[in-house]
Amino acid sequence: MRTFNYSKIKDQTWDSEILGLIAAIYKEVGKQELYLKQKPEELEKLVEIAKIQSTEASNAIEGIVTTSTRIKQLVEDKTTPKNRDEQEIAGYRDVLNIIHENFDAIPITQNYILQLHKIMYSHMNNPMAGRTKNNQNYISATYPDGHTEIRFTPLAPYETPEALDKICEQYNLVIGNFEVEPLIIIPIFIHDFLCIHPFNDGNGRLSRLLTTLLLYRSGFYVGKYVSLESKIAQNKDLYYSALNQAQNGWHEGSEDVIPFIKYILGTILAAYKDFEDRVSIVEEKLPAIDMVRKAAHNKLGRFTKQDIREFCPTLSDSSIEGALRKMLDLGELRREGVGRATCYVHLK
Repeated sequence: MRTFNYSKIKDQTWDSEILGLIAAIYKEVGKQELYLKQKPEELEKLVEIAKIQSTEASNAIEGIVTTSTRIKQLVEDKTTPKNRDEQEIAGYRDVLNIIHENFDAIPITQNYILQLHKIMYSHMNNPMAGRTKNNQNYISATYPDGHTEIRFTPLAPYETPEALDKICEQYNLVIGNFEVEPLIIIPIFIHDFLCIHPFNDGNGRLSRLLTTLLLYRSGFYVGKYVSLESKIAQNKDLYYSALNQAQNGWHEGSEDVIPFIKYILGTILAAYKDFEDRVSIVEEKLPAIDMVRKAAHNKLGRFTKQDIREFCPTLSDSSIEGALRKMLDLGELRREGVGRATCYVHLK
């Protein structure tokens, strides 16, 4: 069986790209702490929109979808789930809320991970909720011609509980002893979790919730204000490519996890950069059209209404649509596509 020894990680050397990403993230953490002290009320407005985006994006990655209106109502707990997809979305919302409110009281142990999994399925009848898998699972890829290939075989069900215990034990050891930089060990833990693939269903979504939990517990709060799941969804192919590269040789302990570490660190840094941009728009208290104009100028090339919504969380959809219409009338923008494919291009 695969063994785990996270203490060995402290002896590894890291390339300049990883060290640069870590340094840049810590610089952004310092800026965020300053903003949190100076503009606490404005920043609270970013929290609810990030919850909605996280819930929508993480489920959409797995093909679990509903309308934007329903997502918003479900996350705000203003409606009840109508179908299986909405039951799964409501469960994700519940776990995300628990992490937001109680991250410092959720130890990283198998028992707590099982509890989070059980809550994720609390709106539906799933006999395996909160229990490790009872069937061998596989990570497959489907190609354009329709054929499917197995890319990776996770641990067998009988090996799973012990492995899950071991990665939690090793994580707590190196974090508790300050042996390994949190921004290194968090992606490694998540990668091992995904390679173990401990559940029949819900592994990807729970891995993203655990990423947020581990980051919060180590003082990286960007996911509270900017959705990390949304960032991953926007670059889903890169996410799966990095994961696939890092899985080669995992069973033998000879894997190269660096591609996955770089992907996760790049995602965290991009979220911090977005946080800074959104704060600058929120704090100025501009009229709607000026907020949308400023957000639009932050986007290179084509952009969508969703791009603007992310940068202007305090504006309603109708305010954003009205501002975009005015900018079209003023000749500042050109619209392309129809329906969901609608996007906009700068003209001046």
